[in-house]
Amino acid sequence: MNNSDEDSAVLHAILEAAVDAIIVADQKGRILRANPAAAKMFKYEASEMVGQSLNMLMPEAVADLHDGYMSHHIETGEKRIIGIGRDVEGLRKDKSVFPLHLSVGHSKVGNKPIFIGILHDLTRRKATEDALARSQRLDAIGQMTGGISHDFNNLLTVIIGNLELLGMRGANARQLPLITDALEAAELGSDLTSRLMIFARKSNLQPQRADLREICSDTLALLQRTVGATIDIKTDFAEHLDAVMVDAAQLQSALVNLALNARDAMGTGGKLLVSIRNVTIDDAYMAQEADMEPGDYVRLSVSDDGTGMSMEAQRRAFEPFYTTKSDNGGTGLGLAMVYGFVRQSGGHVTLYSELDLGTSFGLYFPAVKQPDVHHTFGASAYHKPKPKNGTGQTILIVEDNPKVRKLSIERIRDLGYMVREADCGDQAYEMLKTDARVDLVFSDIVMPGTLNGFDLAAKISVEFPKLKVLLTSGYASDVISAGLAHQTIFEILQKPYRQSALAQRLQALLTDVSAA
Repeated sequence: MNNSDEDSAVLHAILEAAVDAIIVADQKGRILRANPAAAKMFKYEASEMVGQSLNMLMPEAVADLHDGYMSHHIETGEKRIIGIGRDVEGLRKDKSVFPLHLSVGHSKVGNKPIFIGILHDLTRRKATEDALARSQRLDAIGQMTGGISHDFNNLLTVIIGNLELLGMRGANARQLPLITDALEAAELGSDLTSRLMIFARKSNLQPQRADLREICSDTLALLQRTVGATIDIKTDFAEHLDAVMVDAAQLQSALVNLALNARDAMGTGGKLLVSIRNVTIDDAYMAQEADMEPGDYVRLSVSDDGTGMSMEAQRRAFEPFYTTKSDNGGTGLGLAMVYGFVRQSGGHVTLYSELDLGTSFGLYFPAVKQPDVHHTFGASAYHKPKPKNGTGQTILIVEDNPKVRKLSIERIRDLGYMVREADCGDQAYEMLKTDARVDLVFSDIVMPGTLNGFDLAAKISVEFPKLKVLLTSGYASDVISAGLAHQTIFEILQKPYRQSALAQRLQALLTDVSAA
């Protein structure tokens, strides 16, 4: 082998082994070479990309500018993109747009200029940044609110004190009712600021070691009369639960707020489920989904089968004074108080909702272990060896949310399985009818189209009886099950879930297939 052949073999090996996508193009923007990582990133076969214009990988607005950038650089040598890394958007074969970082280098082969692009998918980083931005926005609002509330309390102290003095210093019969009304209004203002202080995490909590089951049982006993006979309250408390450090009065207030919101969302009647169980967040996947530090938590879930929340309402749900019930006297402080209380308690709140199907809130409180129990969490938890259970079996992932679908693909591939994907139940069903070479279907329950997850699972059980199904949902299982009519009971993995839980469920189902 001469040096040229050896250099060519080394270059080929580098392109094949590179983790990041690498694309080589000529001066006209025609793709000369695309490595496997690039094909995977854009969901093409490499052979489909070679010879085509780079514009096929860009949203239309970017593609329209691209040719001009290339021509301008060749004519002037000005580096607007070349040699400068920048964040852009890519366009996959399925027409989905995703964020990526692009670095472009310029070289020559003979006398012909070539351009080498190195691309890195930023989808997971962008999701993490969005979650952090939401948290920081609420933190900023909390700090501002805390400062305003503090100053306003000082003003109210002066107002209330002077009104009381006026009442005690000989106010006549006409003046006393006015003073009383003013005092009542000031007291309402004081109550409002105290609730704002809870959101701002500056209230004086009195946490004590507690069992969430006891607090929730006492609260729910009173709630049934408050929410009305048409609301069916169910509980699902795990038998073994860790203790938590929590202010019982504030927890009761939070549970009441969530229950009353659920009642309003369900209108004439529905089902409210309150569940409590231990959860452990010890891998990067679940931490990314829930935006929480790794560790042991006790999760209190409050789920309803009401009208659900729009994306805008979900995005702003915890902001003070944001309400969708202003016509009914809503102040927009209930969820803000819940959020502030849980965060001040060292925990976190998650929200999952779908229009016309319901809403589920998850309140995570750090677990308090017995003195002789030791668990170590932190950075090392992210580098635990990943379980490898797959032996080449193929799993069809059915998920309409592109970010969740991409994350699911990564998780399942990490477990050693082959992956196929569909963005709705209808597409998945057509794929199974035309090519049923799938060992298991892992499907979300709530999806657009004619087939939701339950409907798809029901069809599979009849038409492909040997094919196993695992469903997943952000709702508590029996609330969502009641909301969607079906005859058969299917395995449901509740979001957010640990990688180990996913591995165990998949392995159990596929082992059962093998045994059959």
